[in-house]
Amino acid sequence: MADAFIIVVSALIANFVISAFDRPMGGRYVLSCMAMCGFFCVASMTFCGLYSKMWRYFNFKDYLFCITGAVSGFLISYSVMYLITGVFFIKFTVPHVLISLLGIVLFRLLFKSAFITLSGNATADKGKRTMIVGAGTTCELLLTEIKHAKLLHQKSASARFCPVCIVDDDPAKIGKEFEGGVTVVGTTDDIHRFVEQFSVEQIIFAIPSCPEDKKRKILDICSSTKVSVKVIPYIGELIFNENKPIIGQLRDIRIEDLLGRDPITFDNKDIKNFISGKVCMVTGGGGSIGSELVRQITRFGPKQIIIVDIYENNAYEIQQELRMEYGDKLNLVTLIASVRDYHRMNQIFLKYKPQIIFHAAAHKHVPLMEVSPMEAIKNNVIGTFNVATLAEYHGVEKFVMISTDKAVNPTNVMGASKRCCEMVVQYLSQQPNMKTEYVTTRFGNVLGSNGSVIPLFKKQIERGGPVTVTHPDIIRYFMTIPEAVSLVMEAAAIAHGGEIFVLDMGQPVKIVTLAENLIRMYGKVPGEDIEIVFTGLRPGEKIREELLMMEEGLKSTQNKLIFIGRQIEIDPEEFIAQLETLKEAASKDDEAAAVEALHRIVPAFITPEEFNKKELAK
Repeated sequence: MADAFIIVVSALIANFVISAFDRPMGGRYVLSCMAMCGFFCVASMTFCGLYSKMWRYFNFKDYLFCITGAVSGFLISYSVMYLITGVFFIKFTVPHVLISLLGIVLFRLLFKSAFITLSGNATADKGKRTMIVGAGTTCELLLTEIKHAKLLHQKSASARFCPVCIVDDDPAKIGKEFEGGVTVVGTTDDIHRFVEQFSVEQIIFAIPSCPEDKKRKILDICSSTKVSVKVIPYIGELIFNENKPIIGQLRDIRIEDLLGRDPITFDNKDIKNFISGKVCMVTGGGGSIGSELVRQITRFGPKQIIIVDIYENNAYEIQQELRMEYGDKLNLVTLIASVRDYHRMNQIFLKYKPQIIFHAAAHKHVPLMEVSPMEAIKNNVIGTFNVATLAEYHGVEKFVMISTDKAVNPTNVMGASKRCCEMVVQYLSQQPNMKTEYVTTRFGNVLGSNGSVIPLFKKQIERGGPVTVTHPDIIRYFMTIPEAVSLVMEAAAIAHGGEIFVLDMGQPVKIVTLAENLIRMYGKVPGEDIEIVFTGLRPGEKIREELLMMEEGLKSTQNKLIFIGRQIEIDPEEFIAQLETLKEAASKDDEAAAVEALHRIVPAFITPEEFNKKELAK
């Protein structure tokens, strides 16, 4: 009706303009044009779909469609008029069309501006202006929950949200109106535009079962806006009941949401059969990996858990956490001891008789170990040798060592020491008549672990920056702590001795990209609100890490994401002689001799400069 009215009035204005310098059109002709143009223009614009979308959601493309639809209508109208009358008056047609087009577009623009202004004032006191990503069942439940909270004037979390728009990639849902008049305005590709258009203050990602690759893409877009992002958990984690509302289950976007792969899943049945009723010992049980190992072991009904750690604060924290959760139901022993101390570890073995050992005790910080190489050798190599040999002596069923991708073609003392640990485990597994099954698990960087890059970035962002990245091209493989520990548990369950288990961790991630995403997750703009500074590679640091050495092949397992690296034959006499040389140098604190001995044991141990030069040349 509005468009028809504009076209009629435009005809009158065009005729009035003509009368100022020429003879105006006759009344019958003008009335015929009004009727003909009004009908055909509205019909043409209807055919173009311009009345199936609310004007307040129009974008530039929609306005172009308006002009196209109206012009098509005018062409049809004046063609029919020419066929009927045999005359065509360009002096009337041109101003009529131009004035009509201007009126049709301008009216929509004014309506949209007025609507946004009025709706903004009306909802200013109703909570944060929220965009919902996903127009499925979860979105409906969310909107219903928010509506009920507002109707009942509750002061709950639900009442603090004011949904203003929804985006969804299903074209059939665009224009659909949900609870409370909230409409699907477009697709996820237009999130940036809608955030600005609707003055969005918060985004809720409401597609719990979204595939990981698509989820990462959408969250990348969301996190690149200047607003906070909340995520509804996986559908299996949601509890749809009145005691636990969906809003209460929202969480902030996490950096692991941006890894770009599905979470790794494992066969808990195998793990339960392996752990249930056994005495399990975890060295380094207070650390990031060790404490998560302890948490996961408790779920499978062990006979006893023994935490061994040299750092009493960490050991105390995990001890108290488990006591609060399990009370007296869990047979837990927490011991302060160093794996370097052979006699102390022997006492522990004699007293508690562990059946399964998870060896997570290690120094792992690359730059610190470059400055104090003797500590890496004593703690990592000698500590592993102590615990591994005691495991065989005391008849332990399985010994599982936690290794790292830095052990592959190492360029630093920490990585070389961990490669030496792997060789110790493989050496023992290759000896005849061994009662203990030895296995190594190797994975990349662990998100959120002590000393990892994510906690450092968070502290730097919270202080206002700058965020420090060593090199613009540095890349790493990443996994979450639960994934890393699940790999260890699965490997232990299916191992037969001597294997190095490697996880397919997907594509490596650029550290600078990780930093940028984390800055955006705080609602800030990289390079503007928070500066990123490149500080240069640290001592011993590689541009990129690897998961396999050149001589190692891959063998698949029952889990498609876990592989076994082929064992490397170790000359027992030569290896033990070299290891004795290393131990002797370490006992004398002869740093130069110890590092030289480490180079001989691990021939792939090269300087970082040599490795990085080759990588950057690629």
